[in-house]
Amino acid sequence: MNKLVIITGVLSVAALGTVGIVWQAAKNWSEPKVMPVVGATARDWHPETFWYEPWGESLVHKGMDIFADRGTPVVAATNHIIISVNDTRRGGKNIWALGPNWRLHYYAHLDTINDELGWYVEAGSLLGTVGSSGNAQGKPPHLHYGIRRISADESYVDDRTQGERKAYWVNPIEYLAPVINH
Repeated sequence: MNKLVIITGVLSVAALGTVGIVWQAAKNWSEPKVMPVVGATARDWHPETFWYEPWGESLVHKGMDIFADRGTPVVAATNHIIISVNDTRRGGKNIWALGPNWRLHYYAHLDTINDELGWYVEAGSLLGTVGSSGNAQGKPPHLHYGIRRISADESYVDDRTQGERKAYWVNPIEYLAPVINH
C-alpha cells in the first residue's frame, strides 16, 4: 500500500476523532458567563470603549480594556476550546479561544499565561494575568477583551468608521452585562 494513502488514512481518522470530541463538547456546551478579570466592576473600563475611535493602527477599538493591577487573574469568560496562545507585536501575550455560538474570544496584553492551560477550559478557569504586553507596553496594565463572530451579522453594520466590520464583532460590554457589578 502506498505510504501517502496510509498517512492520509491515519490523518483522516485523527481528524474525525478530533471532530467527534469537539462535536461532543459542543453538543453539551452551555454559555455561562464570568467577568474575565477577577474582581472587576463597571468602574474598571470606559463604557464607550467598544468601537471607540480614533484608535491607532486599527482605527477603531474592537473590544474593551479592563484595567486592573498587574498580576490580577484573568479567567475564561465562558467555556472555551483554546485555539492559539501567542506573543505578538500588537496583542503581546494573548489567547484566542472558541466559545459557544462559534464566537472567538480574544484575551490580550497578558503579563503571564497559565502554563497548564489545556485545550478545553470551563468558564472561570485561569488563563493568565493582567499585564501590558505588546503595544500596551508603558501603559497601565489591563486586559483587552474582544469577541469576534465567525459569520457576519449584518444588523450591526452602521455608517461609523469601519462600520461594515461591526458585523463581525460583539460588544463585550453587552455580552458581559449579566455579570457586571456596578
